[in-house]
Amino acid sequence: MKIGYTYVVADIFHFGHLRYLQRGKKLCDKLIVGVLTDEATMEKKQKPTISYKERLEVVKSIKCVDRAIIQKTYSPIPNVKKLKPDILIESASHTKEAIKEAKETMEKIGGKVKVLSYYNPQSSTSIKLKILNEYKRNKK
Repeated sequence: MKIGYTYVVADIFHFGHLRYLQRGKKLCDKLIVGVLTDEATMEKKQKPTISYKERLEVVKSIKCVDRAIIQKTYSPIPNVKKLKPDILIESASHTKEAIKEAKETMEKIGGKVKVLSYYNPQSSTSIKLKILNEYKRNKK
């Protein structure tokens, strides 16, 4: 059985998140998804709008996700070392340095990294901005 691991913030879950997870599931038999805590997210981004507990429940409810777990750091490396998946699924939105570190870690445990393209033009940030702009326009 091929185990895959990926991770998401999943703040304001959208179609891009769904497609990313569905594509990840096609690469493995069992897909484990780390959901970043608020603190882990804030290592690189703003605090999520949606609480960690709610984001975790949303990810758990996605059909292609076999298991959703806590990810306490922005980097997946601590969870990867613990879980030892066959494949680490990374987003192309992550830095080259982060992907290089992931590949080095996966090589040590006999696994591989697969980088999936990011679904454009959607992101939680772009959705928030669109809502804000609509609100401002309608308020006039």
